[in-house]
Amino acid sequence: MDLRKLKKLIDLVEESSITELEINDAEEKVRIVKYAAPSGQHAYMIPAAPPPQMASTLANAAASQASTEPELPEGDVIKAPMVGTFYRASSPGAEPYVQVGSVVKVGDTLCIIEAMKLLNTLDAEVGGTIKAILVDNGQPVEYGEPLFVIG
Repeated sequence: MDLRKLKKLIDLVEESSITELEINDAEEKVRIVKYAAPSGQHAYMIPAAPPPQMASTLANAAASQASTEPELPEGDVIKAPMVGTFYRASSPGAEPYVQVGSVVKVGDTLCIIEAMKLLNTLDAEVGGTIKAILVDNGQPVEYGEPLFVIG
């Protein structure tokens, strides 16, 4: 099977609510199964777009919430380099790589981001003290989302 076609099928399964896709062709058979979230994880449901009459109300609520959100401590903000699931430790029972107040050097591991069953370590780009950890363990993160503040 063409790799581009296979990639499209994997993306389809990843982006949809289906958990399994099997295609039988005369010459080929492909089965793609979406992995289950590790224990202690929560399934998230993304609501459909709100009705038009609610859109302005929601926009006003978001604007007022944005103005009341606490400001980040001063320092370098470390952002997510990819979309995935944020983990503070190498395994569920292990100690977190860093805590608020931990002193890190350039290259020290800060966390793991799991993307498509691959565990990617995120290393410190700057040295200093961890001022804030902005994401909870096991939480999905988006590309560019702030994760840490190092001062």
